[in-house]
Amino acid sequence: MHDAVTTPLSPYASDGSPDRCEIDTIRALAIDAVEKADSGHPGTPLSMAPVAHTVWSRHLRFDPATPDWPNRDRFVLSIGHASMLLYSLLHLARVEEVDRSSCKTGKLAVSLEDIMRFRQLGSKTPGHPEYRLTTGVETTTGPLGQGCGNSVGMAAAERWLAAHYNRPGFTLFDHDVYVLCGDGDMMEGVSSEAASLAGHLKLSNLCWIYDSNRISIEGHTSLAFSEDTAQRFRGYGWNVLEVDDANDTVAINEAIEDFRRTDDRPTFILVRSTIAWGSPKANSEKAHGSPLGADAVAATKQAYGWPADKFFYVPEGVSERFSGALHDRTAPLVSAWTNLVGRYAKEHPDLGQELKSMLAGELPDGWAANLPVFEVDAKGIASRDSANKAQNAIGAKVPWLVGGSADLAPSTKTLFKDGGSFQADSYGDRNMHFGIREHGMGSVMNGMTLSGIRGFGATFLVFTDYMRPPIRLAAIMEIPSIFVLTHDSIGVGEDGPTHQPVEHMAALRAIPGVDVIRPGDANEVSEAWRMALEAKDHPTCLILSRQALPTLDRSIYMPAEGLRRGGYVLTRDTAEPDVILIATGSELSLAAAAAEELLKEGVAARVVSLPSWYRFEKQEREYRDDVLPRRVRARVAIEQAGDMGWERYVGTDGATITMSTFGESAPIEKLQEKFGFTVENVVGVARRVLKEIRS
Repeated sequence: MHDAVTTPLSPYASDGSPDRCEIDTIRALAIDAVEKADSGHPGTPLSMAPVAHTVWSRHLRFDPATPDWPNRDRFVLSIGHASMLLYSLLHLARVEEVDRSSCKTGKLAVSLEDIMRFRQLGSKTPGHPEYRLTTGVETTTGPLGQGCGNSVGMAAAERWLAAHYNRPGFTLFDHDVYVLCGDGDMMEGVSSEAASLAGHLKLSNLCWIYDSNRISIEGHTSLAFSEDTAQRFRGYGWNVLEVDDANDTVAINEAIEDFRRTDDRPTFILVRSTIAWGSPKANSEKAHGSPLGADAVAATKQAYGWPADKFFYVPEGVSERFSGALHDRTAPLVSAWTNLVGRYAKEHPDLGQELKSMLAGELPDGWAANLPVFEVDAKGIASRDSANKAQNAIGAKVPWLVGGSADLAPSTKTLFKDGGSFQADSYGDRNMHFGIREHGMGSVMNGMTLSGIRGFGATFLVFTDYMRPPIRLAAIMEIPSIFVLTHDSIGVGEDGPTHQPVEHMAALRAIPGVDVIRPGDANEVSEAWRMALEAKDHPTCLILSRQALPTLDRSIYMPAEGLRRGGYVLTRDTAEPDVILIATGSELSLAAAAAEELLKEGVAARVVSLPSWYRFEKQEREYRDDVLPRRVRARVAIEQAGDMGWERYVGTDGATITMSTFGESAPIEKLQEKFGFTVENVVGVARRVLKEIRS
């Protein structure tokens, strides 16, 4: 909670006022950019410019000269199709561009030339805002509801950071999170999941501003949406405010001041607006995603008193005033914060060093020193259990590893020992309880990760169907979110096909930039967690078993460190292999047992552990050819999942022992026998493949 802003606000109705000029500049830039691109629609930027302008010019603690200040307020445009609204704000604010190393490039984040190249190949102004691509974009939005979910993670992260690092006389974290959302966000289920969680957690630093324009692509929202949204959010436990006219900047300002005084719940500001429609043709097709057309552009500018013959026009003094308001308000805060951190490091050296590492995206010295090493055990341990040991060992050294599960912690084994529960009265604790909200969990996690915390979320692999969008967006944003996915196969047994993932491995591997790791024993699990924490530019999916996996004898087999390269030769070969058995997860020990039987028959069988295709494909060709020699065409892949993708590794002459149907409800031993995951079947298939190639 911050003191309310008391800067005088020019009434919007006063034509010619500086505020009105800035607002209309935002509108005109959006109109011209969309018209030049002949793509997109300026409707929401036109109607919501007064709202966004009020937030930025009067309240947002964001310094254009230091756009990556850790304690900045976040502004999330969940309605990503209104991207020109954000690009116009970034341009007028003269936000300075920083690269991935937080070094200034000497350029504006969004120049006028960038706006002229809206939606064009290689531009910094794509159709929907993209994190990393454009400085000042806090998260990638476009799929509706995701920005809302991310914002809950950002607000929760601020609460954790404040509880963990703030000390008397040292308020390092106290920022707010503003979200601009619309009717589409309200209809998507993920926003409901996230809003429910935010209300439960009483995240009073979170403000959603809802553009209730009652229009969607098919037409008026009454076609499919008639609920009382304000009442819904009251039910979630939010502070609900209503503004009847998006043009009433005085009322908008008062609502935001109300938010900043509220300290016991998040705030939902419902703003009623009238969206601008496009050309008559667009209207007839209900194409709410179309440009206005030349005639409508001229008429719109005339209505605003804007010169119709000027394009991409920024009147003199507009940028200076708008940018100056942000800088003058925030630059002193940035300077004071920097000095405060310096004194903090002297008075609290351990926390100071920890904070420095976290903000730099680095890990503490010796963070992996206590990763467990597991002894040989024929009975073994479920990889979900060995993963919990690895997670807790890492957590003891990396306090900002924070996460939880979608109401499944006893099954996913993802609790921190003595980690407490992150709740409204215990924001410094580490165990998140997302409830049965997989989709919301994924997007909240991404918001936490975007705030510097190493966020993870856990559920059963089969339920990634419910949270594929945030996994995909984590990959697009190149952020290191961690998804812990257990109950990875038909090994779930009696729970049956509804809980036995079959196609999910292939679906996750199909997402570019996602490291999907399915470790084969407890020592590979430790390595998998190590790799997940070391990741800086991609998300990781840890695929773990419910059933016990034998812990392999590494004096016989190669060290588990080979997993760091994605795939490695498990067996210590003494001769050129006749056949290669490739496996992941619970099937690794099966492949090893089958190889032993083949060796007894005089067949030189190599076993390759291939838990991470993502990492294996990044290795040099020489290494990959050494692990899977091209001359050895007899190959068998073994995985309790679909066969899609395995042809890359077995070729046209090889075979797969995989799942081509859904599973069944039965004890695991019966299922393994039915679907061919036995030593006898693996040996038989290997013999057949070898015979066919030799003949």
